[in-house]
Amino acid sequence: MTDPEAPPAATRRMNEPAPAGHPYAEDIEAERAAWYELLSLVRSLTPEEALEPGYYRDPDWTVRDVVAHLGTWLAEAQVQFERISAGTYEGHDVDIDGLNAAFLEAMDGQPWEVAWVLANAGRTRMVDEWFALREPTDEAAWWIRKSGPDHFAEHLGRLREWVEELVGRRPA
Repeated sequence: MTDPEAPPAATRRMNEPAPAGHPYAEDIEAERAAWYELLSLVRSLTPEEALEPGYYRDPDWTVRDVVAHLGTWLAEAQVQFERISAGTYEGHDVDIDGLNAAFLEAMDGQPWEVAWVLANAGRTRMVDEWFALREPTDEAAWWIRKSGPDHFAEHLGRLREWVEELVGRRPA
């Protein structure tokens, strides 16, 4: 019998290490560490600071924008992992710049709360599908690199700098 007070399986997976022998255990742990660093950085900001342009310039990005960017890629990886598991995956012939532009346009002007919920939901579902992968494949590895720890690494350095700058602007 299922305990009605127990958290859902996806929540348990996000808080537990990958099962022994999982083909992507190291990547799962690296993604988890990067995600928790992102959370720590974002939580150190005020709501106004999360909407301050300057994370990137031309086009201007805010912390909301980078969170939305990461969240949309996590959501896309979940879809692709699900297809890999179901045997319906068609390959990753992906226009990364085109998807980045489409994702940015789709999230343009969305409130912080929408970007935050998207990122959390995308990650929850992605981790759930990632845990379901039982055989390593080149295609899954590509999506892990594109949406997981390697993708976080592309953004965390600048996010650390930007958060430090924003926090440093606060009145003493």
